[in-house]
Amino acid sequence: MRAARGAMTARGVLAGAGLALALALAGPRAAGARAGAPPLLEAQARLDIPAQPLATALMALGRQADVQILTASAAVAGQRSPGAAGTLTVRAALARLLDGTGLDYEVIGARTVVVRQRAFAPAASFESRLSGAKPSVPIVSALDTIRVSGVALGDAGFKADGTRAATRTDTDLADLPQSVSVVTRDLMDSQQAFEVADVVRHVAGVDYVDGFGGPPLFRIRGFNAGNGMTDGMPNGVARVEDLPPLIGIERVEVLKGPEAILGEASVDNNFGGSVNIVMKRPQAEPVRQLAFSAGRYDGTRLGFDFAGPLDAQRRLSYRLVAAGNYADRTAQGYRGQRSGYLAPSLAWQGEAARLLLGAEYVNNRVPVPDHTVLLGDSLALSSPFGVLPGNAGDHALFRTARGYYLAEWAPAGDWSLRSRGQYVRQRESGQAWAFANAQRSGDADALARTYRYSDAFYTLQNELAGRIEQGPLTHNLLLGFDYARTHAGSGAGPDAVTVSEPHAFNLLAGGALPSARSPELSVDLVRPLGGAWSTDRGLFLQDQLAVGESWDVLAALRRTTYTLASRGADAAPTQRRSIWIPRLGVVYKATPALALYASSTTGFQADSLLGEDGRPLPPSVSRQVEAGARLDLFERRARLTAAWYRIRLDHSVDLVSPDPPYFAVPGPGQLNRGMELEFEGQPLPGLDLSASYTGASIRNRDGSRPTAAPRRQFNLWASYRFQRPALQAWGVAGGVFARSRSLGRTEDGAYFDMPGQASVEANVGYYADRWRLTLGAKNLFARRLYAVDAEQSFVPLREGRVVLLSGTWDF
Repeated sequence: MRAARGAMTARGVLAGAGLALALALAGPRAAGARAGAPPLLEAQARLDIPAQPLATALMALGRQADVQILTASAAVAGQRSPGAAGTLTVRAALARLLDGTGLDYEVIGARTVVVRQRAFAPAASFESRLSGAKPSVPIVSALDTIRVSGVALGDAGFKADGTRAATRTDTDLADLPQSVSVVTRDLMDSQQAFEVADVVRHVAGVDYVDGFGGPPLFRIRGFNAGNGMTDGMPNGVARVEDLPPLIGIERVEVLKGPEAILGEASVDNNFGGSVNIVMKRPQAEPVRQLAFSAGRYDGTRLGFDFAGPLDAQRRLSYRLVAAGNYADRTAQGYRGQRSGYLAPSLAWQGEAARLLLGAEYVNNRVPVPDHTVLLGDSLALSSPFGVLPGNAGDHALFRTARGYYLAEWAPAGDWSLRSRGQYVRQRESGQAWAFANAQRSGDADALARTYRYSDAFYTLQNELAGRIEQGPLTHNLLLGFDYARTHAGSGAGPDAVTVSEPHAFNLLAGGALPSARSPELSVDLVRPLGGAWSTDRGLFLQDQLAVGESWDVLAALRRTTYTLASRGADAAPTQRRSIWIPRLGVVYKATPALALYASSTTGFQADSLLGEDGRPLPPSVSRQVEAGARLDLFERRARLTAAWYRIRLDHSVDLVSPDPPYFAVPGPGQLNRGMELEFEGQPLPGLDLSASYTGASIRNRDGSRPTAAPRRQFNLWASYRFQRPALQAWGVAGGVFARSRSLGRTEDGAYFDMPGQASVEANVGYYADRWRLTLGAKNLFARRLYAVDAEQSFVPLREGRVVLLSGTWDF
C-alpha cells in the first residue's frame, strides 16, 4: 500500500491489518446484539447520510459520529448503502448502512471499527473424501489489505476524492496531474440547485454565458466548453438545455484544460475544459424519493427517483427517474417555461461481468433570457426592463432522445474489457426578435429570427485495461479504440435559419410585436443548415505509472482520424486527416497530505467551416501547461487545491461572410493565463465549505480586447447543521458569488463596461428522518445582476429576489 493514499502511515496500516486478522482468527461473532458491547456502539449522534456508495456512506458515518472506520477495499467495492438519518446509536447506524450487504463489523479499539465480510457459522462437521468425518473448525481466509475509509473513491459532503472521466479509470484526485473540480450531490442539494447551469458556473475558472434564442453555454478558462460528456462519453449534439435535471445526476465534474485526448471533439471548442455528467445508475438498495419545489418565476418542479432489485439474488436492478417543470412567466414577461424528463435503466451484475442499459428523453421549452437593448454605448443607455424587447413567446425548444449501454468483463486477475456506447438524436427550434441600429430615441430595426435544426450522433468506446507490477513500478494500462459519427442537420426541408426584413419598433414606447414565426413577416435571409455525416476514429493508449510511494506519471497518446466534406472545385468531396494528441503529467507526493503536479496537454479541434476556396479550414491546435498542488487538511476532511495554467491557441475561426457561400477565414490566436484556488470539505463538525477564487488574463494576438472575460471571480458557499441536540434537525446555508468587471461590444466595434457585482443566496432547512424541507432566497438583496456576456442588442440580466421552497420525501 502506498503511504500517500491513507491517513495512516504504512506501518499503521499494517498494524491495523494484523489486528483485524487476529480478530478474524479468534473466531466469528454475530452481527446483531453482542454481549458486553463497548460504549462506542451505544454513543448517539445526529446523522444525515443519504443513499450512496457504501464506501462513502461509511466515511460519512465516521465523520459525523467521530468514529474511525477501517474496511477492506474489495469488500465494499460496488456496494451501495440505503443511508441513515436521525439521532441514532453507532450500532443502529452501522446496521442500517450494512443492511443487505453481507458485511459485518467488529470494534477493535475505543474509537475504531473494522467492517469486513460476515463470517459463516461453522457446521457441526464436514465430510472429507480423504479422511471421513472431522470435527468442525472455522474456515479462515486472510483479509484484503486494510484501507483507511477516507481514501475510497467517492463523495463525502462537499469533498470528492476521485474521478473516472479524466483518465477513463477510477483515479484518486491526489494521483492526477490535472485540475478537476467535482460538484457533489450534497453541494447541489445545499444550494437548492435544479439544473447543471446552477452549479457549474460557481466552479473556479467557469463562466456561464446566456444564449440569445438558443441554449446557454459555459466557458472554461476563457474558451467555450463544447458539448461536454455524459459518463465519459462525448456528447455530439447535447448542450446545457439538453442535459437532465439534477435529480437524475449523481455528480458533475469539470475537467480543466483541453480534452481532445478523451475524444471530446465538439463543433464548439473545448480548449479550456469540459463538463462531464455522471448519471445515477441502477442499484440493488431500494430508493423511493419524491422531490418538489415551488418558487417565484421558477414555477413548480416535481420529480421522483426509484431504484431497487428485480430478483431475489439482487443481480438484476433498475432505476427510473422522471421530472417535470412548469413556470408561467419570467420576471420580464417571457412565457412558457416547461420541461419533461424520463430516464429508465436496467443493470445486471454477474461474478465477472456487468451490463447496464439505459435511455433518456428530454423535452425542454426555454424562454429567451430576460434582457435589455443598448440605445447607446453604455449600460446607462439601455432600454427599460419593463419593456419587453420582442414577443412574449420568444423561446428555444429542445427534444433529445438518448440510448446507451455500459459493459465490463473481468474474467480473472487485473485485466478487464470495457465497452460503452450511446446514440443521441436531437430536434431543436427557436424563435426570437433581435434589434439593430438602436437609437437614443428608442427607435430600432426589429428582425425576427427563427431556426429549425436536427442532428444525430453515436459513439462507441472499447477498452482493454490492466495492471502490471515490475518491482517498484506499477503500470495501470489502458488501450482503447473510439468511433464516433455525427449527422449535422438534414441539409434540406425545415433545417435552416431565417431572418425577416427589418420592422420598425420603438423600445421606449413598448408595444407588442407579433410572433417571430408570423406568416405576415417577409423573409430576408434563409440559410440551410448541415446535411453531411462526419466520422471520427481514435486509437488511445494510456499508462498511469506509479513509481514507489512518492511519484505518479500519467502518459497518454491518441491518434485521431477524421473526415470533412469539401465543396472546392479541385478538391475531393471528402478529406481524411489524422493528428497525434499527446498528454504527459507527473505528480510528486511530498507528504501523505501534499501532492504537487505539473502537466502538458494538447488541444485539437477539426474545423467544420469552409474557407473561400470551398475547402475545410486547417484545424485549431492549442497547448496547455499547468502546475498545481493539492493539500489535505483537517484530518483529510477537506482539501485545498491551487492551479496555475497557460493555454496558447494557434488560431480561432470567425465567420466573416453573412451572404452565400458563407465562407470563413482563420481568426486570431489567443493566450490565456490564470490561477485558481479551491477549497472544499468540513473544517468543523457540522460545517461544510466550498470556496473558489479565479484570477485570469486573456490576450488576443490581433490586439483586440477580450469580451465577457472578468479577471477575477470569487465564490463561497457554507452549510451548517446545528450540533446541539435541541436544534440538530435544523440547518442553515448561504453563499456569495462575485466577479470583477468585464467588457461588452457594440455593433460598430466600440467597447462598453459590464460592472462587477455580487449575488447573495441563503436558505434554512429542516431535516427529518425521511423528509427534508428547505426555504431559500436567491439574489437575497434584490440587486440587478448582469450576465457576464453582452452585445448591444442583447444584455441579459436578472432582477428581483427569488424565494424558493423545496423538499424531498423518502418513502
